[in-house]
Amino acid sequence: MRISDKIIFLILFIAQAFIGDTAHAQVESFKDIRVLSQNYPDSAITLVKKRYAEAVGDKDLLLQANCLQAIGWLCVNQGHYGQAQDYYFQADRIYTQLNAKQLLASNWSDIGELYIFNKQHDLAKNYFNKALHSFRAEKDKNGEAGILGNIGHLFEKVADYDSAFVYQMRALAIYNEEGNKNGEAKIHENLGSIYEDLEQYDRAFDHFEKARDLYDETQDNYGKIVVVNNMGDIFRKTGKFSESIQLTQWAFDMAEKLGDVYQMSATTKDLSKTYALSGQMDSAYVYAERSRKLVLELYSVDGARHTAFFQALYDMNQKTEEIEQLQVTKKINSILLLGTIVFLILLIILSYVLYSRQKIKINNQMTESRKQEAERELAEIALKNQLLEDKQLKQELTLKEKELTSHTLNLIRNNQFLEQLRDELKVMVKDERRDQKKQMHDLVLQINENITQGIHWKEFMVTFERVHHSFFEKLIQRFSDLTAADMRLIALLKINLNNTDIAVLLGISQDSLRVARHRLRKKLKLEQGEDLTGYLLSIS
Repeated sequence: MRISDKIIFLILFIAQAFIGDTAHAQVESFKDIRVLSQNYPDSAITLVKKRYAEAVGDKDLLLQANCLQAIGWLCVNQGHYGQAQDYYFQADRIYTQLNAKQLLASNWSDIGELYIFNKQHDLAKNYFNKALHSFRAEKDKNGEAGILGNIGHLFEKVADYDSAFVYQMRALAIYNEEGNKNGEAKIHENLGSIYEDLEQYDRAFDHFEKARDLYDETQDNYGKIVVVNNMGDIFRKTGKFSESIQLTQWAFDMAEKLGDVYQMSATTKDLSKTYALSGQMDSAYVYAERSRKLVLELYSVDGARHTAFFQALYDMNQKTEEIEQLQVTKKINSILLLGTIVFLILLIILSYVLYSRQKIKINNQMTESRKQEAERELAEIALKNQLLEDKQLKQELTLKEKELTSHTLNLIRNNQFLEQLRDELKVMVKDERRDQKKQMHDLVLQINENITQGIHWKEFMVTFERVHHSFFEKLIQRFSDLTAADMRLIALLKINLNNTDIAVLLGISQDSLRVARHRLRKKLKLEQGEDLTGYLLSIS
């Protein structure tokens, strides 16, 4: 089982600072808080719960979060994973609120380990990656190495041994660089476990041996018991029974000295297996029986301790709820008092405001009434002016239309007269009288020129634009390839002249007019059957 050093030292600090002489002496007698939490979880939870109550009373959020994380770890240590998750998440919320990045990363690491126990490997990997990113951002090398070791352990659990080796070796390199002997010992223990799974027992033994030596240096007797017993397992699996018995017996003696019933039970069970494999059945029976009694003792003690643990946990929750309830009540009373004062102040202000608003409202109503009256008069004047303008515009438009019609009729009459004169002159030209022929021919040419170009189109177009404002501008925006001749034809169609009058004004034949209309239809992209004059009249 992997144990967070931060939690250990936190619990030790809490124990020394807030428990009486007996408890303090108890902690000192074990010399390692891990032993206390393993064998005396009820005492450990009692230590933490008292400090947590003080932290709640003092509103010390950081210490509250530390205690919650410690309780979560203690719950994991006792196999209560659901409750552990709840406490870890409570700590997570406070660390996040305080932006305590390193402590938050440590808590994520513990949550990841919890998910490994629950066999929720994807969730474990997610939390380990978050913790790794945070430790690297904070340049916490020991924290980074611890997470790398945990990720390696996770890969070992899913039998991805190549990845497990990579991460364990990265962690080992960082611990070596930082001079963290205890961290190195844990990684060697992990590597030994991987090689043991792969049945590479020589390499496994080498790593367990290195871990043992490092635990010796750091005086971590609990860790030493585990690796020495693992070394005994290696000898048993390779058929070296005497060496196995020697190491396992050594592990048992250390566990007995520390009063660690769990490890005593495990080592006697391993001794029984080894004696049985070596053919020493009497000794195997003795140690098997001894292991059985230790297991019964362990279950008996564990049952009582679990009961005490849950009672302490329950008491802590109750005390916390009481404190929170008192704080809520106090807060409610303060809010009620403040609310009453604020209400009275607001009532006074409201009365004054209502009086002022009523006075202002009366003044506003009078002002608004005068304003509406003035606006109504202005609106009536504006309406009269608009009616006059509309009437004037209609009159002007009527005059312009009459002017355009009159101008067009004059042009038609003028052209008709010229055509008649031209026809008569053509007859005279055909006469055999030589002395008048050339003179009359020149006169016909001048009449032709006056018929086609003397229509005073400029004046006509100016008048047309006055009546049909911006008509040509809109038309050119749609059809940019229209010529001046097209514009003259369009203008005559727009005023709804018949084909005969248009031909007279343009000085062309009906056939030529049909051709001109056809070309214009193509330029205006009109479908077959669509009326040209109707289309032009629809454009305003």
